[in-house]
Formats: sequence, C-alpha cells, structure tokens
Amino acid sequence: MSKTKVSDLDWNNLGFQYHDLPYRWTDEFKDGKWQGGHLTQDSNMVFNEAAEELHYGQEVFEGLKAYRRKDGGINLFRPDQNAKRMYDSAKRLMMQPYPEDKFVEAIKEVVKANQEFVPPYGSGGTLYIRPFMIGTQPLVGVQRSESYVFRIYATPVGAYVKGLNPMPYKVSEYDRAAYAGTGQAKTAGNYAGSLLPSLKAKKEGFADCLFLDPREHKYIDEFSGANFYGITKDGQFQTPKSPSILPSITKRSLLQIAADQGLNPIETQIPIAEVDRFVEVGAMGTAAVISPVSSLTYEGKTITFGDEVGPVTQKLYDTLFNIQVGDAEDIYGWTVQIDL
Repeated sequence: MSKTKVSDLDWNNLGFQYHDLPYRWTDEFKDGKWQGGHLTQDSNMVFNEAAEELHYGQEVFEGLKAYRRKDGGINLFRPDQNAKRMYDSAKRLMMQPYPEDKFVEAIKEVVKANQEFVPPYGSGGTLYIRPFMIGTQPLVGVQRSESYVFRIYATPVGAYVKGLNPMPYKVSEYDRAAYAGTGQAKTAGNYAGSLLPSLKAKKEGFADCLFLDPREHKYIDEFSGANFYGITKDGQFQTPKSPSILPSITKRSLLQIAADQGLNPIETQIPIAEVDRFVEVGAMGTAAVISPVSSLTYEGKTITFGDEVGPVTQKLYDTLFNIQVGDAEDIYGWTVQIDL
C-alpha cells in the first residue's frame, strides 16, 4: 500500500477507513522491559507464525481522536483515560501494561508527526488514533507471552455516523461477552464475537444491535461498539451498570455533563422490559460521540423514541463536541493541546 498524501484526501468526504500515513509509534517489550519506543515509517509488522496473539488472543487496543480547533491548533480529549483503560485491559489479559505517561507522550508524537493529516476545523473530520498491543512470543501451549509489541497508528476519518440522525436498532439474541469474562477489557475477541449479530441486524434493516446482560438476559448492557443511555420521561439521564460492559470515556464525560445540566444521572440496572421509560435513547462512544436511537425492536415488539433528535440529546452532544474542538470553555480540564 502506498503512503497517503494530503492531496489524496477530500476532507468533506473522508469516510471511516484506514489511510497509510507517514508515521506511527512502535515499542517492544523484551528481556523484561520496554525498549523506549520511536516513530517509524514502516506500516507493516513481522512476527512468528506461532505468535501468542494469533492463537490465544493476547491483544488489547484503544481508540481516541485529535481535533482541529478554529485557531488551527490541535486538541486531544482525555488521553490519560485511554492510557488507564488500556493499562487495565492489559492487566486483565495478563499482558505487560504500557506505562500510562509514556502512552500519552507517544500519542502526542504520532499526532505531531502527522499533523498535516488532522482534518480542517468545520469539515466534520478528525484524526482517529489507534494504539494497540499484541503478544508476540511463539507459543504452542496456552500461556501468557513474555514479549509484546505496542504500536500507535493514526488515520483521518469522517463522521462514523453522519449527523444526529436517529436510527432503528434491535436487541440481539447473542451475547457480546461472558459474565465475569473480558467485557470490561477492550480486546479484539469481544468485537469479533459481535460481528455476526451486528451483520444479522443490518441485514434486517437495523443500524446495529443492542446486547443484554449475559447472565439473565434481562438487563441492557451495550451496543456493538458503544454504550447505552436513555432520558426518562422526568428528564433523568440513565446508563447501564454492569460488570460485562466496556468502561466508556465518552460515557464518563457525559455523566459529568449531565450532572451539571441538572439531569440527575445514574448508572443502574435497566430492565429491557422497562425500556419504554425513556423518551430519548442513544449510543455513546468515541467513534460516534452520540448516535440517537429511533426505535428498539425486541422479541417482535418495537418501542419508538421518535425520528427527530431529542432536545436533551442535542444539548449533550453540543456541549461535549464543543469542548472537544475547543469551541467551548473546558471547565473540566479534559482537553490536551498539542504543541506544534
């Protein structure tokens, strides 16, 4: 694959896909320590056919964005939280965690090195950043790797879901993750398991699917790639509390914003049988920020929430997005400016 040039890109029609940019970060854990890391122009990786990750799945990853501000500068949004979540994911999979401070510094280096690929302010695009780590030791028996590669690549992307357009979703008959399993870790296997139910939902005309708790199948967990929230008839922000869902940085941020907007937010078990308590429903995550849900179909019954974006959802989205791109004062200290 040839390297992407800025002249190859249509900023207003980027889509959500990979572009081979000039620089990425790479580091290796061997002989009991991380080697220090550096930028590289090589987008290919070489590892043994018996590498642990290929057979026993020691892999974790993250996703975050760099935003172009109106003044031409660049913001990151809470990269320290991505560093912590990746650290926790690595510990769950018995991998050697990447130092959190080094993680953030490496993110900054990758963005600075590829700064011309951060889409212009107002284009709707961002620079999507993907840190990941894999176990590389050649192993035949099931055991943890003693060597790892940590990398970060970046790619300019458009909106994952264009505009705040409410879409229909269905409740899946599959489980996303096992009870007491790896649901709280951001690891490839969780997403591989969601591919079939997601494809089935889309073939049936839905935007995607919503998963229930894997133990009783009574309570809402999360969507394939985003957390769930609902606004009750009396204006409360509710989001599921479950041991099998991924801790979302977007959710954590919206919980704080919702509190400041008087929405009395709570994390609680939400029975799927009581989903009609909500007048607004949405999916929240890094890629989409917020994707409104127009309806949920479960066991042949459809609950509708409207084809227009609700006022609470709109306000939450505007507040969060304006902080991310620097259009609103960041009273929380969430944004990190890149020194160009």
